[in-house]
Amino acid sequence: MIEIKEKLYLLCNDYIANRVAVIKQNIAEAQEAANDDTKSSAGDKFEVGREMMQQEIELNFGRMGEMLKLKQALENVHPSHKNTIVSPGALVYTTAGVYYMVIGAGKLLLNGTTYYAISPEAPIALLMNGKHAGDDFILNGKTVKIEKIF
Repeated sequence: MIEIKEKLYLLCNDYIANRVAVIKQNIAEAQEAANDDTKSSAGDKFEVGREMMQQEIELNFGRMGEMLKLKQALENVHPSHKNTIVSPGALVYTTAGVYYMVIGAGKLLLNGTTYYAISPEAPIALLMNGKHAGDDFILNGKTVKIEKIF
């Protein structure tokens, strides 16, 4: 199971790296558009366009900050650690699915199995936090059993 956690960890790291690359590209494109915009006979069109590009750049810098927070959260988890209770870094098998509690990267496919990378602050993570294998919790009115934890 440690091998699965290590592979999921790498998939989460790839998720962050891919998002960072897209954000950097978006910033570069917005900066280029702002620099290429020239004053036209439309008057304020130049200033409006430049302001829109500046807002786009600031939005993407905010997204970059979020990705850096995710990267830091990921670096605080050691995939070789075996969890005995549901806590950050745990791989949790339940009757509702398999969850890797590390960052909110969503659905991950590995060897034909679907895993869900969730943030420790996600609602389902909060419901499971501190529980042991064999414990139950209620999710959307349904009882979910924790089968095993790694």
